[in-house]
Amino acid sequence: MHEAAPIDVALIEDNEGYRQALEVMLEVTPDVRVVASVPDGESALRVCPDVDPDVVLIDYRLPGWDGVETTSAIRRACPRAAVVVLTASVESGELAALYDAGAVACVTKDRGLEDIVGAIRQAAGRNESLR
Repeated sequence: MHEAAPIDVALIEDNEGYRQALEVMLEVTPDVRVVASVPDGESALRVCPDVDPDVVLIDYRLPGWDGVETTSAIRRACPRAAVVVLTASVESGELAALYDAGAVACVTKDRGLEDIVGAIRQAAGRNESLR
């Protein structure tokens, strides 16, 4: 029995401390590999086509572009990647706009790592990895 390839994840988060902490936490998750870690949507558009991630984890509130604009741009630039949005809080209108833009999930930042990883696995079609 061979192991499945890790889920390649690109992180887009402007809070450097949170991004680094999330990167470290994801790196110790055996089936997840962080292939890019950038502070904004414009940087993500530059790196995502090169690293071809399975999942792009996007902070909703970014400098320059918001989560909806970034999600739309990522979906156009990297159509194979599933977008999971991280947010401190989101209103129902914002949530609908995120899903309309192509996001597959939205997770609040106060959730534990297991919930964030669960959303990444689900977005990557690895539901069997969940409990």
